Amino acid sequence: MSDHTPAAAELWSTIDTLTHWLDTNRPVEGREGLLLRVLKLTEEVGEVSEAVIGATGQNPRKGVTHTWEDVEAELCDVVITALVALRTLTPEARQVFGGHLERVRKRSLTSARP
Repeated sequence: MSDHTPAAAELWSTIDTLTHWLDTNRPVEGREGLLLRVLKLTEEVGEVSEAVIGATGQNPRKGVTHTWEDVEAELCDVVITALVALRTLTPEARQVFGGHLERVRKRSLTSARP
């Protein structure tokens, strides 16, 4: 599976740009800064949960406060945050992700039952 499509190139270019922007504006450097960037994922996943609860009206005090489009946007934020965290860990994020995705694809699709 190749990630050399124009869309993949644009995705990784944008991730590189966002990572650079965050690096030049982060108040905490080093290992602590890296850990905080990874922990940002927890915040984003919490926002997905909040949006799902809001879209389904599960909080009777608040009712329906979100749409399924809000859930989609929050899921996109999780993906972007994860890719930025991966890029922060390694300059080879594109290759690391591509290789891992291929292993998951093979593991999942070759063991699938008919």
